[in-house]
Amino acid sequence: MKPRLTLSAAAIAFACYGGTFGFANAQETTKVAPPVERPAAGKTASMTVLPGDDFFAYANGDWLAKTEIPADRGSWSAMGALAEETNGRIAKMIEELGAAKGTGGEARKVADFYAAYMDEAGIEKRGLAPIRPILSGIAGIRDKAALVRALGASVRADVDPLNATDFFTENLFGLWVAGGLTDSSVNLPYLLQGGLGLPDRAYYLENNARMAELRTKYQQHIGAMLKLAGMDKTEERAARVFELELALAQTHATREDSANIQKSNNVWTLKDFAAKAPGVDWPAFFKAAGLASQQRFQVYHPSAVTGAARLLGNATAADVAIWRDYLAFHKLNQYASLLPKAFADQRFEFNGKTLTGTPQQSARWKRALAATNEGMDEAVGKLYVARYFPAENKAKVQAMVANIIDAFSRRIEKLDWMAPATRAQAQAKVKAIYVGVGYPERWKSYEGLQVVKGDAFGNAIRAEQYRYRQQLDKLGRKPERTEWAMPPQLVNAVNLPLQNAMNFPAAILQPPFFDPKAPDAVNYGAIGSIIGHEISHSFDDQGAQFDAQGRLRDWWTKEDLAHFKAASNKLVAQYAAYKPFPDLAVNGQLTLSENLADLAGVAASYDAFKTTPSGKTIEADRQFFTGFAQGWRTKMREASLRRIVLTDGHAPAQYRTYIVRNLDPWYKAFDVKPGQELYLPPQERVRIW
Repeated sequence: MKPRLTLSAAAIAFACYGGTFGFANAQETTKVAPPVERPAAGKTASMTVLPGDDFFAYANGDWLAKTEIPADRGSWSAMGALAEETNGRIAKMIEELGAAKGTGGEARKVADFYAAYMDEAGIEKRGLAPIRPILSGIAGIRDKAALVRALGASVRADVDPLNATDFFTENLFGLWVAGGLTDSSVNLPYLLQGGLGLPDRAYYLENNARMAELRTKYQQHIGAMLKLAGMDKTEERAARVFELELALAQTHATREDSANIQKSNNVWTLKDFAAKAPGVDWPAFFKAAGLASQQRFQVYHPSAVTGAARLLGNATAADVAIWRDYLAFHKLNQYASLLPKAFADQRFEFNGKTLTGTPQQSARWKRALAATNEGMDEAVGKLYVARYFPAENKAKVQAMVANIIDAFSRRIEKLDWMAPATRAQAQAKVKAIYVGVGYPERWKSYEGLQVVKGDAFGNAIRAEQYRYRQQLDKLGRKPERTEWAMPPQLVNAVNLPLQNAMNFPAAILQPPFFDPKAPDAVNYGAIGSIIGHEISHSFDDQGAQFDAQGRLRDWWTKEDLAHFKAASNKLVAQYAAYKPFPDLAVNGQLTLSENLADLAGVAASYDAFKTTPSGKTIEADRQFFTGFAQGWRTKMREASLRRIVLTDGHAPAQYRTYIVRNLDPWYKAFDVKPGQELYLPPQERVRIW
């Protein structure tokens, strides 16, 4: 989910909780209107819709009736509103620090970084001067050897393959640094597919009118950006750049294949690159990327690596010219917000209006904060925690985490389908989980980062390079289980399978998700289900393949694994039956990990809630389930919803609330009867953990 660090993470994540948030026959379609169409005028949905017909509308009808999506957003949600409120406080804090004479150290760097981005007049005055050296370097590429070096130098540690929504990068390849999949004792470089300006290969390859229109508009966008930079024959150049990207897209793995950890477990040596992906001087490429000393790589998307190598190996002098235009466009596109207004406006025209249906660009302060968060994420986070996250809140959440982990452990112990050997491994994994609450135990240092007043472009480039060097410095070292993947000011949460760990940033630990003064039913329904969700990710279709030490290892008996897969397939079918649009259904396989985590997470949080003194009544149960559903209140523009369905590992929010149809206590709490839309006979309810 982009933009980074405002609503979601550029995180080392297995499965983020955020995103857009059942035993039905796979041929059936659950006929529930999509979120973009609800509710009708007049009475609110909660007054007219039964919980058993549409629990999302029942719980959120009043909010849906009264809420308009802000003009600068493609969607709006409980998480979005909280992030907006949090970001407003942080921006005000940074501005105050910038105005204070005594501000120094990291706080001064943060303030200067933010202020430079806010200086629109200065950015306009400098024009293209800041990016000229980069464009000149690209223009100087005259042969394939120079092209390979330039592509290697463009690699950045900005993607994460274990998070289904975060392996998008405009650079040809992305890099991620983490413990190896089968040997988690040492950090390795992961090489991932990239190089596309559209969100996914499907946008290039699907043959329908909507995608064809998007492709046409994308080519126009490429041409417009090149024209703004003073190039000629931009229509022809844009067409050739698009054809190059189309060729790259044809080599890319699908989202479903990217989520298949077994297909992605490929360790290559330098010799393997020469044999399996000929056509590229790989030593030169890796030297330019700062990876010359690396002997082993986790090649997460081998088809993309071999495909790109084939294109480069066959490159003629004319092809090198196309690659130059390709590189120039992507640099202009990546840094458009740091260039004159015409570039930022053009990028928004396509990425905002066309791709997400967002009518208005975000205010400058919001973009400035997003850039500052990306450049100095934990420096901002440290300031945020000191001012806005009380120690007592952390203690209370830690107690909830312990209670929900205990509940999950009890659920494992009661599973009648699990063999003792598998159960012992599962319990060992639960007991070994590291849970970070609020903020990291050790903060990143920004001592070596140079932030210059008034130099927005230079600050962003230096921060990007600084972050990349920090990642490269981790190579060859033992991974740190307590290292955080998200900054504290992010409204989200994450499970980290290679560390057998979870992060719950401070920013999500506030209303409406957590309120120390709220009843247990509300907190366990909202933040408790999030906590349970992340715990459950350790045991979803992907997380269950990792052991207590974070190694990709089969610790299941054959029979237990078969049962788990069969039950999971029922959930795939259940979600594949949901159709937000007549021509577009939810991808049950792509969203399986998140749906499994929702199912087990709500169940574990409910069990934990029932152990509290207030968890004894049917009224409290209704409050619990309603609190869960209200955490997913969301409205989306059509373009945004379509993009989510196509590319996101999370099902749209409405359908995430429908997970309750698999939980027996929900039926009792709301007197759900046969014949209602969401009713499932007991034998058809998916039961796993």
